Amino acid sequence: MTALLGLDIGATKILGVVASPRGEVLASLRVASPTGGEPVVAAAAEVVAKLRASVGAPTSGGVIGVGIPGLVDMAHGTVRHAVNLGVADGFPFGERLAAATGARVVLDNDANAAALGTAALLGVADLGYLSLGTGLAAALVLDGTLRRGSRNAAGEIGHIPIDPAGPRCECGQVGCLETVASGSAIAALWPGDGRPAAQALFDAAASGSAAAVAVRDRFAARVADAVRLVALTVDPAVVVLGGGVAQVGERLRVAVAHALAEQAAASPFLRSLDLPGRLRLAPSELPVAALGAALLGAR
Repeated sequence: MTALLGLDIGATKILGVVASPRGEVLASLRVASPTGGEPVVAAAAEVVAKLRASVGAPTSGGVIGVGIPGLVDMAHGTVRHAVNLGVADGFPFGERLAAATGARVVLDNDANAAALGTAALLGVADLGYLSLGTGLAAALVLDGTLRRGSRNAAGEIGHIPIDPAGPRCECGQVGCLETVASGSAIAALWPGDGRPAAQALFDAAASGSAAAVAVRDRFAARVADAVRLVALTVDPAVVVLGGGVAQVGERLRVAVAHALAEQAAASPFLRSLDLPGRLRLAPSELPVAALGAALLGAR
C-alpha cells in the first residue's frame, strides 16, 4: 500500500499526516508555525522527516501535498499574500520544500485542501467550505471539481470589505469580512486567557454571561453573512464550517443557523433557500485539511 503525506500549514500550526489512499490517517504530527518563508520550510521539512520515520517510509522521494494560506500558483509552487505567515510574495515554497525533503511537492491553498478532504469524508461532490481560523476564506468544490479561479483567488471572501469604518485588515484594506468573522476577530473581543478564544467565548456564553452572548451572536451573524455570500454566489448543496473556530462544535453550527434564520425572517426568497438546513460542521475527529493535502498529492 502506498502511503500519502500531507501538510496543513497555518498561521499557528503545521499539521502533517500520513494517510492511506482510502483516506485513513496512519500517523500525524503537529508543531507550532514559525514566521517567514525559510523558517516555515524548515519546520515543515522536520515534520515530514518525523512522519516518515514513524511509519518506516523512505527518507526521500514520493509526493507531499501541502495546503498553505494565500494565493497559490500550483504550476510554480509559489505563494502570494500569505499575510498571516509572514511569507514573502512569490516565495518558492514548493521548490524549497522539495529540496529539503527530496520529494515532489504539490502546493495548494489550505482552504482548498480542507474542502477536498471534507468532500471526501462527507461523500458529497458539491460544497462550499468556510475556513474559520486566524483569517477567513472559502473553498468551492462544484460538481466534484475544485474551483481555484483564473488568479487562484476563488473563495477569498475574507477580503471583501463590508464596513468602511471598520478596522484595517492585514491585506491592506479596511473593514474586511475577515476582521469580524474569524478566530482573530473573536480574540480581539474575547481573550481566551490561555485557552482558544472561541472556546472561551462559547463556554462563557453557555454559562450565562450576557456580554459573551452578545459577542457570540454578533460573531455568528457575521459568519452567517459569509455563508449567505457563498450560497448566493455558487448555490452549493452544503456549506461546511471548518477551521480552528469550528472546534467548538455543534454550538457554532447552531448559533450560525439561528443567525441565518433571523436574517431570512423578513425574506421569503432567503427562506426558500433553506440555508440553515444546508449548514454542516467539518468532521472534527479528523484533520481534514492535512488529509485533503495528502489526497491532493495523490492526484
